[in-house]
Amino acid sequence: MKITETYIEDLFVIDREKYEDERGFFLESYRHSELGIDFVQDNMSFSTYGTIRGLHAQSQPYAQTKLVIAISGQIYDVAVDMRINSATFKQWFGIVLSGEKQLLIPKGFYHGFSVLSYEATILYKVDNYYNREHEIGIRYDSLDIDWMVKTPTVSDKDKKLNRL
Repeated sequence: MKITETYIEDLFVIDREKYEDERGFFLESYRHSELGIDFVQDNMSFSTYGTIRGLHAQSQPYAQTKLVIAISGQIYDVAVDMRINSATFKQWFGIVLSGEKQLLIPKGFYHGFSVLSYEATILYKVDNYYNREHEIGIRYDSLDIDWMVKTPTVSDKDKKLNRL
């Protein structure tokens, strides 16, 4: 495992070792002794090309740290620093995830992704339970993010989110 800090403090890219042979591959996606985060819930999302989901978060006391991995397909994963006292407040980081690359997103960030492949399944671990009343977000087009898709498919719910 290789952990690389991004230009945004506390936001990390994790490269996992993938062991491949003629049968396929094996990848260890999480080990508590490496990250020390007590995840309590796993979430899975399946989407087709052009889908944009986000930008979402959970407000306190349900804020979540997320560990995101694309278990099939390819996504452009985006995290926006919404920590008011952060030097990188309102700055965002984007990375293509597929296979053994993960993004570790701390509490205080909004998260979203676009699907770059025909379809994609992502799995993300969170360290706090989802609570509908504490769901918050901003419109995907609030910031100058190139989502890398030509004609995005966005839910009505996400279209109704406020701009930043």
